Amino acid sequence: MYEAATSSLIPEMLKEYGAITQTELAKYLPDREPKRFLYDILADYPQRSGKMMRPSLCIATARAFGASLEDALATAVSIELLHNALLIHDDIEDESDERRGKPTLHKIHGVPLAINAGDTLSLLSLLPLITNTETLGSKLSTRILEETIRMALETAEGQAMELGWRRENCVDLNDEDYLVMVLKKTCWLATIFPLRIGALIGSRDTADLESLIRFGFFLGAAFQIQDDLLNLVGDERYGKELNGDIQEGKRTLMLLHLMENASDEQRELLYQLLDTPREQRSVAQIQWVRRLMDEYGSIDYAREIAHGMAGAAMHEYKMIFSNLPPSRDKDFIEGLVTWVFERT
Repeated sequence: MYEAATSSLIPEMLKEYGAITQTELAKYLPDREPKRFLYDILADYPQRSGKMMRPSLCIATARAFGASLEDALATAVSIELLHNALLIHDDIEDESDERRGKPTLHKIHGVPLAINAGDTLSLLSLLPLITNTETLGSKLSTRILEETIRMALETAEGQAMELGWRRENCVDLNDEDYLVMVLKKTCWLATIFPLRIGALIGSRDTADLESLIRFGFFLGAAFQIQDDLLNLVGDERYGKELNGDIQEGKRTLMLLHLMENASDEQRELLYQLLDTPREQRSVAQIQWVRRLMDEYGSIDYAREIAHGMAGAAMHEYKMIFSNLPPSRDKDFIEGLVTWVFERT
């Protein structure tokens, strides 16, 4: 019998499954010209030290449902390749300066080369899925591709919502709007898709995949809210610029809560600031917004919602996984629910 997940199990398995995924992933990074202007660039983010949660969740779910590691590995590699491709584009769209503790690709190489690298990496993410036909058969491989397309569309829709809110300076948003955006932009790729694909592979398409949307949403939402919080309260290990979400004008739960609770005068100043181009927002203005979030309890408000999401995720986990045999992989999935608050 396996003991319940411990604080050491999560980093151990992230490291284990992450290393396996990265070794396999390297096989899909072309060793050809032009290296300097394309292939060295697109290999940068995959070689940086990410948490590897997405491929690890895919592998663990597949194994919990009865598959071998080899059955899930190609799909896990595809997930990680696509994730890194989207990070390149996200950093450009958000005008971010740092990624995983280093300058973003467009800061190093310029926007045109970074866009091209991201596009190419997106296409390369399809290559591992082709190998699924050899190990899983054509029917199951087609189902995985269908799920991949659905995830890609959901993710793009969520990204469009967030970018559109910032472009139009939307201020009449509420928590429900934020959570719908997070469901699409974050949860489908980060948690729902790895869970569904893992269960699909492990059960050979007999598992109830719809219930995994609920579990993945609650887990992914807790993950994203905590990520938003770390942007405000994290330390040097966070890997991105602190308060960068305020600088970028992202509609986080904290910002929405502040806009709802601030005084009329403060709210008007906040609207004006959000309507100002990012590069014209001063450090003093960003610090002013950050202080208001403390003053109005916006940080604590978001943290409470994140913990509520985690509680709902744990309930869904028990509903889905209770009938599966005890395993280290099951413990890992359960442990992720609390790990989202322990990570840095």
